[in-house]
Order: sequence, then C-alpha cells, then structure tokens
Amino acid sequence: MTYLIQGRTNDWEVVIGLEVHAQIISDAKLFSGAATSFGAEPNSQVSLVDAGMPGMLPVINEFCIQQAVRTGLGLDAKINLHSVFERKNYFYPDLPQGYQISQYLHPIVGEGMVRLDMPDGTREIGVERLHMEQDAGKSIHDQDPNRTFIDLNRSGVALMEIVSKPDLRSPEEAGAYLRKLRAIVQYLGTCDGNMEQGSLRCDANVSVRPSGSDELRTRAEIKNINSVRFVMQAIEYEAERQVDVYETGGSVVQETRLYDPDRGETRSMRSKEDAHDYRYFPDPDLLPIDLTPDFVEEIKKNLPELPDAKKVRFISEYGVTESDAGILVAEQETAKYFEEVALGRDAKLAANWVIHELFGVLNKVGKGISDSPIVADKLGNLVDLISNNVISSRIAKDVFEEMVAKGKDPGVIVEEKGLKQITDAGEIEIAVNNVIADNADQVKKFREGNQKLVGWFVGQVMKKTQGKANPQMVNELLLEKLKG
Repeated sequence: MTYLIQGRTNDWEVVIGLEVHAQIISDAKLFSGAATSFGAEPNSQVSLVDAGMPGMLPVINEFCIQQAVRTGLGLDAKINLHSVFERKNYFYPDLPQGYQISQYLHPIVGEGMVRLDMPDGTREIGVERLHMEQDAGKSIHDQDPNRTFIDLNRSGVALMEIVSKPDLRSPEEAGAYLRKLRAIVQYLGTCDGNMEQGSLRCDANVSVRPSGSDELRTRAEIKNINSVRFVMQAIEYEAERQVDVYETGGSVVQETRLYDPDRGETRSMRSKEDAHDYRYFPDPDLLPIDLTPDFVEEIKKNLPELPDAKKVRFISEYGVTESDAGILVAEQETAKYFEEVALGRDAKLAANWVIHELFGVLNKVGKGISDSPIVADKLGNLVDLISNNVISSRIAKDVFEEMVAKGKDPGVIVEEKGLKQITDAGEIEIAVNNVIADNADQVKKFREGNQKLVGWFVGQVMKKTQGKANPQMVNELLLEKLKG
C-alpha cells in the first residue's frame, strides 16, 4: 500500500533511508581489551587506548571482525575481502582522541538486502553498506547545573553502522525494516538489539517529493532515535513538516534534527552541509584488513537458521499460516518457545495458544517471552490435555488463567478442580434429554426451521455439565434428538 501525504496542491511521497548503529556483542572493545558490559560504574572500563593517551596503539579485535562478516552474510551482502580503517576527524568532549576510527571508502561489507513482509506483499530493501567503527564516550549534562561530566565506558566499543538505501516509503516500512534488522542480528548473535540500553540506535534520513516523481529532494537527518515506535512517529511528523514547508513556498534545508517524543515533534539541532569535511585518511596505526575466502566461508558454514528460512520451515513443517509463522519467528526467543511447545503435538493448536492466549497475557503485563509466567513444557502439557479430549477448549482457558496466576502444571489444576471433560455418552445423553424436556417451546421453534437455536441448546447442556461435556458429542446428540 502506497503511503501518501495529502497536501493542498499535491499528493506527496516520503523517501526514507535508515542508518542503524548496532553494538557488536563482544567481551572486549574494538581496539583494546577493556570490558564492554552495560551498567558499570562510570569510567571503570577504560583502557589507555580508549582514553586517547599519547603513544597508545590500537590493536584490532579479530572477534569483532568475525561478527561484522557474520552480520554481512546474514544480510545477503557482499563481503569485501579488503577493507580499511580510517580516521574521521571531528571534536566532541567525549571523543578523547580527537578523531573516530571508522571505515569510509573501503567498508568491510558492501551491498545487501532485507526482505519485509508487508500487508500488500514482500518488499526488498537495499542495504548500501555495513562499516565498522568505534563508539564515542557519553556526555552527562543532568548531574550538575554548572558542569558536564564525561563517562568513557562506551569509548572504543565496537559498532556496526548498517546503512540502507533510500528504498523505504512509509513509517510502517521503516518500522518493519528496523524490527527485521534487529531480529537478524539477534538470531546471528552479533548484537543484542536492546534499544533502551543504546546497543541499537537509529538515524532516519527523510525527504518528500510529489507523488510519481523520481527525484531525490533535500533530506533532513533525525539523530539517535531509541525505539521503533519513535522512529515511525518521527518520520511521520518530519514528512508532514516538509510537505507543509514546500506547500507554503519554502525550501527544506539539509540539517540534523532531534525527535522529542514528549511533544511528538522534530526540532532543528544543527545545519548540515552536503558533506562534512572530516578529513578522512587511512589510520596509520592500523594495517588494512585482508580476509581470505576460506575465512568468510568458515563463518558462512556456521550461520544459524535466520528468520526468513525459519518462517518457510514453520509453514511446511508445522502447517501454520504464513501470518502466524511471521509472528512466531519475529523474535528468536518466541520461535524457540513455540518449538518447545509444539514438539510432538498439534502445532496449529500450539501456535494458537502462544500467539493469542500467551501473547495476550504478556502484552497486558508488559513482559517478553523470556519472562513468561508459563514455561514452554507446561503450555505444551495444556495443549496435550485439549488434544486428548481431557478438557474442553473452554475449560482450558480457565486452567490457563490458573497457570498464569500460580504457575502450576495444568494436569494438577485439572485434578484438583475436577475439570476433566465428560466423554461418557450416557451421562451426556441424560443432560441433553433434560435440556430438551425443559425447553419444549425452543424445541418447537427449532423444528419449525430456526436452526440457529442449536447453539443455544449446546450452551444449556454445557451449563448443566459445568462446561465439562465434550462439545462435539453434545452437538451430535442434540442434533439427533432435536431432529427426531
């Protein structure tokens, strides 16, 4: 579905490119042995290299190189066997070296692609490149009214900057792209994808153009957005702002903007020329990275099953719908949980309980699947009880609520509360006969053609049996008696 902004004179199309900074999962920084754990005391994980002390030489962390290559392969991207680290010169108080070691002309990963499953079909979004760089430190402005403090724990942490092509055409596509990219790096184990902790950050480049046009107009860059929802909101606001500028006779200026989620608006941060003069040059302390095809092939052989492949397998192996498979593979933990529930069971029923019942509870309490109050094997046991006609689907919902509240095994709950399904034909027939005898008027209406009343009769029998009667047997016996 095409996302268009209706202006006073034109319909406008939005053009979006995302730059995603993903912190590499590694115990050490990109050029030093300092630790990278989140939440440590300020300036407690800083080597002399990270602090920019004179004479300190960076040493490349080979594991970070492997992680970047692994990510590139997961993006169906070209791995460049020759890449170069360069110095990107600019000044920030929290950049102690006075430059950032990054990659510019020769990145480690070239063009790739991310597939999105959108309501109107599959979209393929191009990846321009993935390059590696070191992170800066952090300036802290809110601890003293007169001073800014510097924490260098993040200084030197390894980042992958993944730059998309300007192929995204709506806030929804941008959100889907970011979620898919996060899923890929999480499956690969190259980034934890935690946006709240800053290990995944996004800059959005946004421009608009008249619908049907192919031109790329002046864009604004929205920096450091830390949630998928905020990325979508920022793009929507910025696109509408630019349309308003054009339609009132103005011109959009190339600038860097910030998104204020409290006000739901973007604000100008600084102007931005076509290209900053960062005076890039190859870092004289670091040799070029020259990889062998065997090195890349060995990493490729050990890649895990990624979301797209897992989705195809779930559809063929478990018989779940395409939309359900997409939901189940969106998070690695969810896919793992589902497979544990579905193992040797009715997979469609398992998917239904995971997606609808369990997710409903998790969304209500704001928890993820890893914090589920019901472990996978217990939910699997509940699926068994339903499949084996021990309990009805209706009773199962009551059992599920008890499982959420007390964490008990469903079999124990069923025994304690006497909830086993009635499958004795004689017992069910007595209940059916009683309902028919007590409701002669309704029987007459049914026999005169009101076939919908069968549902009412089923409800009455279930009420008499406290919901324990086997619904299929109730239906069959009722129809037999009512028609007779």
